[in-house]
Amino acid sequence: MVDKKTYVEEGESNGNNSNNNITAGKRDDVSAAVAESEGSSSPIIELEIQDIEGIGPTTARKLKEAGIVSVMDLAVTSADELAVEINASKESAAAFIIAAQKLLRDSNVLEKEFITADAALEKRRSMLRCSTGSSALDDLLLGGIETQAVTEFYGEFGSGKSQICHTLCATARQPVESGGLDANTIYIDTEGTFRPERVQEIARSRGYDSTQILKSIAVCKVYNSSHLELIIKNLGKYVDDFKAKLVVIDSVISLHRAEFAGRGTLADRQQRLNSMLHKIIRLAEIYNIAVVITNQVQSSPDTFFGDPTKAAGGNVLGHASTYRIYLRKSGENRIAKMIDSPYHPYSDVRFTVNERGSDDIEEEMKKKSSSSKKSKVEEEEE
Repeated sequence: MVDKKTYVEEGESNGNNSNNNITAGKRDDVSAAVAESEGSSSPIIELEIQDIEGIGPTTARKLKEAGIVSVMDLAVTSADELAVEINASKESAAAFIIAAQKLLRDSNVLEKEFITADAALEKRRSMLRCSTGSSALDDLLLGGIETQAVTEFYGEFGSGKSQICHTLCATARQPVESGGLDANTIYIDTEGTFRPERVQEIARSRGYDSTQILKSIAVCKVYNSSHLELIIKNLGKYVDDFKAKLVVIDSVISLHRAEFAGRGTLADRQQRLNSMLHKIIRLAEIYNIAVVITNQVQSSPDTFFGDPTKAAGGNVLGHASTYRIYLRKSGENRIAKMIDSPYHPYSDVRFTVNERGSDDIEEEMKKKSSSSKKSKVEEEEE
């Protein structure tokens, strides 16, 4: 616990109306997210920065100047960054973050530090999932892209990474019962591959309202690695502002890979990537959002047997991803293979890319339809 006497300073006042307005807006968004994730109409949870033990108005002002305007923002900040931004010791910053997380747990925004496995299983069953547009790919992911997780797609150019991301932008706006998240999308574009007309084509081909879908996507064009790190740092605020449930980063490593060339800069690049990725993981868990990242590949010349292609970013990126899927071309179709997952089976599926975005292959769709017809006939005969 933080000693209040150490950090509460003289001359602090609570009369800042603009701060109250901002915080109230944050509280509404947090409460809506909690109500949606729990499936209940819980009362509004009033959380303010100054409710955190050890934080007074002056410290709250410093946090606001650093871009931290809600308890959620403080809970996902790293101690090193916070110490620099508010000019405090690392121990004090860590204590503030722990106190913020404790307040969120006490307010039932975050789950308790220790819960039983059956309670954890019950919570996972109610977790939201977003369809990729292909039922085969959804089956590989056991229902679609999960919230509170980071899903990584990696593969060569033309393997379908960006096409899956464009399809997710269209499906995320659909109702939950239709395989969507019923929420908006944040699309962070680092390679200049986002095309709104492609999203429009996918939406129209699937019978969606393309106008509403385009309005639900907030696109951020990123030009260098420092800009990307700044966007990720403030991503919690953008998730609140745009009421997003899906965040797409296409791609997560291209800028760092281009700017940090040579072995001499490798350690610095990996450290910055590691810091950014762990921020993304914390955001996904606390804000209950689905994060999809795409990754590039590199070739291993010393591989004599098997596929020499491996994901870029090394172990840092591999450990940060909750689910890792390898995409590769197979003629006109694509193959998706589950490479790493805590519980998914290690299998692969085939899908295609057409005007509907990522979609099932026609022969497999025919097989599924014929098998469903047979089952219906058998039920009628019985």
